[in-house]
Amino acid sequence: MTITAMLPLLSTGVSTLVAPPLIWSLPFVLILLSIATFPLIAPDWWSKKYPLVVLPLGALSAIYYIFFFGHAERMISTGHEYLAFIVLIGSLFVVSGGIHIRLFGVFTPAQNVLLLAIGAVLANLVGTTGASMILIRPFLRGNQWRFAPFHVVFFIFIVSNCGGALTPVGDPPLFLGYLKGVPFFWVIQELWYKWLIAIVLLLVMFYVLDTRHFRKQSAPEQEFARMRDWVNIDGQINFVFLGLILGAVLLGAYLPEDQVWIREVIMLAAAAGSYFATPKKIHASNNFNFHPIQEVAILFAGIFAAMVPTLDWLAVNASQIGLTSPGGFYWATGITSSMLDNAPSYLNFLAAAMGLEGFSVDDKTHILDWIATHSHMLRSISIAAVFFGAATYIGNGPNFMVKSICDHAGVKTPTFIEYIYKYTLPFLLPVLIITYFLVR
Repeated sequence: MTITAMLPLLSTGVSTLVAPPLIWSLPFVLILLSIATFPLIAPDWWSKKYPLVVLPLGALSAIYYIFFFGHAERMISTGHEYLAFIVLIGSLFVVSGGIHIRLFGVFTPAQNVLLLAIGAVLANLVGTTGASMILIRPFLRGNQWRFAPFHVVFFIFIVSNCGGALTPVGDPPLFLGYLKGVPFFWVIQELWYKWLIAIVLLLVMFYVLDTRHFRKQSAPEQEFARMRDWVNIDGQINFVFLGLILGAVLLGAYLPEDQVWIREVIMLAAAAGSYFATPKKIHASNNFNFHPIQEVAILFAGIFAAMVPTLDWLAVNASQIGLTSPGGFYWATGITSSMLDNAPSYLNFLAAAMGLEGFSVDDKTHILDWIATHSHMLRSISIAAVFFGAATYIGNGPNFMVKSICDHAGVKTPTFIEYIYKYTLPFLLPVLIITYFLVR
């Protein structure tokens, strides 16, 4: 069957939810544990063999649902969500890979703060992955003369995670919510002031640390850093393709279910246009290749298939696990996001929260009715999934990508444990606590 022929099937909704036995959550748990542990204990083996771990576990869940559990339409619907998700992530990845920013000179603390603030805004347009890939190398070059571990940590805090909390394009959990039926502009309407407070707090913390570090440099070095710098941007044509992708995301909210594939076609066309219109020297300057998005596509193919039994079980049994309040969902979503991955964590706890009231996360009319009376729940889950993704290297995809780029550049980055006790606990945790009181 061709993709075109499958599209009407892929948009089939499921309104009646039946929970499979809890044992069928095991493939999902094994995938997440593998993603969390193997890159730390066996990075070389994992980089080559991860498809052999992830894809069979996902296939196991899909086979069970289609041939034994009798809910093939549920897995087909999830397949459509996966395609929409990976097309967005992939198209943003390609377009951002065609934008090269050259920042000349060495940076002062004020210039660093400006760059991070721009990254926080940019993350909502090209995603946290796109913004991280565009800005991490200029950030490295401008600070290489005095680079410290806190530089990379706050870049991850602000650009790779918290910055992307204003649009569904910004971070994968929010886009998954958009695919489930959360209105596009609901995110910015409900979360803007929480985003602003968190970003300002993090920037102030960074500025204090960076100023102290800057003053330790010699007087000639400080004076040289204060000299006027300038910026050059190559690949401006890609901002047109970026506009097409954002327009396609917005268009998707107004398309009938049987025509929503038009959104993905526009995104793919924009990505192809970007790739062929971008000079090869720009891709070379960005070290652009398809390996990162290939890895994301394979990992999430397994995750999307394997998480279906867990989502359905949580939706039916939410009240039995003791989660009933926004605060409980905030911390549960956040802690899970920090140690596993924030996209599946978001969906799991969204399903649980909706299940408390007898709603199905796979019915778009259900989610609109649920938001009308439980927006406080969705605020807690949404902001926790995005912000807590910054708490560890494994909380969000861009985190490890940024660390890897810094490691290859020969600059010192914190270890997994140092990241948590030196930076997450003293700097990020107070922001998370403040956010907790804001979303109640």
